[in-house]
Amino acid sequence: MIRKRRPSKQMLSLLVVLIEEASVWRHGYDLMKDTGLSSGTLYPLLMRMTEQGLVEAEWQEPVQRGRPARHAYRLTANGIALARSIAPEVHTPSGLSLA
Repeated sequence: MIRKRRPSKQMLSLLVVLIEEASVWRHGYDLMKDTGLSSGTLYPLLMRMTEQGLVEAEWQEPVQRGRPARHAYRLTANGIALARSIAPEVHTPSGLSLA
């Protein structure tokens, strides 16, 4: 299903952070810190974006022994395309538009 309405400001904030290093897996806690979004906003947004095919999620084994596995997230090709389609709101770290 193609998204017809404009992304929310929360989704824009998340897209800005995720597009900076689109191929890198990011943990939710790091995304909360980088976006300023609360967990009650971020995780439902990540779930919706995953259902829409914009973000992919995977379980990653803990780096330190005794720690739980964690979900990690990154943009899919569709997510990258969405980020590029909403330029000039989303920019690369160098400040160049993605369009």
